[in-house]
Amino acid sequence: MNSEPRDLHLFFRLNVFYGLLLLVGWIGTYLMPDISSHLPIGNIERLLNYSGSESFGSDIEIHASRVVTEFDSLIWLLTAIIGSVVLMLPVSWTYISIRELKHMDQSLLQSMIILPIAVTGIVLVVHNSLALAFSLTGVVAGVRYRNTLKSTADSLFIFMAVGVGLSAGIGMLIIGAVMTMIFCYTFLLVWKLNYGFREEAKHYMRPAHQEIDDGDELENDLTG
Repeated sequence: MNSEPRDLHLFFRLNVFYGLLLLVGWIGTYLMPDISSHLPIGNIERLLNYSGSESFGSDIEIHASRVVTEFDSLIWLLTAIIGSVVLMLPVSWTYISIRELKHMDQSLLQSMIILPIAVTGIVLVVHNSLALAFSLTGVVAGVRYRNTLKSTADSLFIFMAVGVGLSAGIGMLIIGAVMTMIFCYTFLLVWKLNYGFREEAKHYMRPAHQEIDDGDELENDLTG
């Protein structure tokens, strides 16, 4: 039995992850600007200065203006896809830590890791093509999804996976990083404060100060 409470364990892991992410971003921005400009990292300033004057249906700019060769395009695509998966790792850690073990959904956990890959690819396929977008809508409408989420709060993790995939697809991984960071720390704070707790209410989260069980096979398999 590990004596470290789950909330402190999650807090430490999030700090390490986003600290390393910040370090990599700083190195890429200030020490290797020529390389980072060819990657789907994005520029928050360009997004905030967007005037929004374009009409509906106008082109969506994918931030890859400096990608000019086939090799650069492949590196850009791989970085976008791998980056979207990496950004979902702390979200999955948050889900594993806070969710009551008896209600944990492994299929949901796997979906939130894999879903951004599909969303990233879809955004790249349909961007700047209204016809492809409507075609995709028709295809999705013909697919029936039988899986029912055990809690409405679980849908937040799916929405986050979609958001990260969208940000990666338009070459703005920095947005995905900021979203996941705020998402994870907010969930951690709500979990730590036990916000809205009522004894008779339906509970979504496990006790924050519950010690980490070394026999928890699901968490050990996913986090090493």
